[in-house]
Amino acid sequence: MSYDYRDKVMVVTGGAGDIAAALIGPAARRGARIAVVDIRGEEARRVAAALPGSGHRGHAVDLTDLGQVEALVARLEEDHGRIDVLVNNVGMSSQERFDERDVASIRRELEVNLVSPLVLTRLAVPLLRAARDPRVITTVSLGGIFPLGETPIYTASKFGLRGAMLAIGLDLAAKGITVSSVLPSATDTRMLRQEAVEGGNALQFQDPPQPPEAVARAMMALLDRPRLEAYPKASESLLVRLAMLVPNQLPRLMRLFRRKGERGMAAYLRRLEAEGRAVRGPDGWQLVE
Repeated sequence: MSYDYRDKVMVVTGGAGDIAAALIGPAARRGARIAVVDIRGEEARRVAAALPGSGHRGHAVDLTDLGQVEALVARLEEDHGRIDVLVNNVGMSSQERFDERDVASIRRELEVNLVSPLVLTRLAVPLLRAARDPRVITTVSLGGIFPLGETPIYTASKFGLRGAMLAIGLDLAAKGITVSSVLPSATDTRMLRQEAVEGGNALQFQDPPQPPEAVARAMMALLDRPRLEAYPKASESLLVRLAMLVPNQLPRLMRLFRRKGERGMAAYLRRLEAEGRAVRGPDGWQLVE
C-alpha cells in the first residue's frame, strides 16, 4: 500500500538539514503540510516557504529547551489540532576525543541526540492520538548497533535511542501509534562533510556515503509498510550485526575496518574537493559553504 500524504500534518525536526530536505519536498508535493522544526529559525522558515503546496510553517526551536518544546507543541495544536507523522531527525556529532572533551559537551550531545527526541515524542502523544493513523519515525544510525570508538558519546546516544524507540514502538502499538526507526550508514550531509574535514570517525567510510535521498526513501517506505526498523543499506547493516555477534573480537575487527575506512574517507575528501565543497590548505581541510 502507498501512504496517502494528502492533508497529513508532518512535523520534521532537524528540518533545515539535508535528510529532511530530501523527505519533505516529495511529501509536500504529495499534499502533506510540513512543520519544519530547526534551531536555525531563519533557515526553517526559508525551507518552509520554498515548499510546494500550502500550510507549511517554519519553527525556530532549541529542542533541548523544555519550554521551547512545550511552546512548539502548543503551537502545533493551535495550527493543526493533530500530528499525523512526527519525524525525529535532529542530531549532532562531535569529533573531540572522549578523554579530551569537557563534560558540558557530553551532556549537550546526549540531550540533542537522545533526550530531545524522547521528550518531543512524549509531549506529542496527545496530538498523535488525535490523528486517525499516527506515525513516529526516528533517524537513529548504524552507530546504534555498532560502537564507533572515535565517537563514543554519539554511539551512546544512538544505542540508547534505538533501544528506546524499539521499546516505545512495542508499548504504543497497542495504543494505536506506529513507531519506526531508520538506521542509515554514512550519509552525504553537512554533518558528515564536517566530520571528514576534521578527521573524524573513519569507520563510517567503509563504502561511499549514500545520498540523503536514500534515507528519505527508507522513511517513506516505512510509511508505506510500517515496521520497527529499516536500513537504507541492507548489506552494511548485515555486516555490523554479524560483527556484534562476536563483541570480544571487536579490537581486531576495528583494525581491519579502520584501514578500509581511512581509504574511504580520503576518497570522499578528494570527491568533495573535486566538487568544490572542500579545500585543502596548509592547516588541513576546510568546508566551502
